[in-house]
Amino acid sequence: MYSTSPGHRSPPAVAYATARHLVHLCCGSFLVLLAGCAADPESHLVSAPPPSSPTNTVVTTTTTSAPLAAPHNGYAVSQTPQPVVSTVVVTQAPPALQPEVALAQPSSAHVWLAGYWTWRNDRYEWMAGHWELPPNSGAVWVAPRWERQGNAYKFTEGYWE
Repeated sequence: MYSTSPGHRSPPAVAYATARHLVHLCCGSFLVLLAGCAADPESHLVSAPPPSSPTNTVVTTTTTSAPLAAPHNGYAVSQTPQPVVSTVVVTQAPPALQPEVALAQPSSAHVWLAGYWTWRNDRYEWMAGHWELPPNSGAVWVAPRWERQGNAYKFTEGYWE
């Protein structure tokens, strides 16, 4: 068997002591690591800017339609009504236009309609540019625009003329 003389340990006792030291070492390392995590970390949080003052928005909707033509041979001839025209006036200036890259023109008849800022849901929204076919061969696109009027900005939708 194993010797029991003083200063000499049996192999199971050595293994037990080694395992015990290893457990103490691992637990101590874990506690040091945990203590390092418990310290308040240096903050790098960047807060959002304060909310802007409320924007006053006035929306005016003007509806126009073409009158019906006089009856011809007892039948009324209708003309296509003009689109509903909406005018938006806000006190917050629109952002700068975003740079855009026009993709390949689908055909020689297509016209590039550049992107623009519009006002939706009480905020500015970017409407990306795109290619579009004119409604007829002589049509010209009048781009949407923001016009300053005193301390406010009036938006006019784009349209084919």
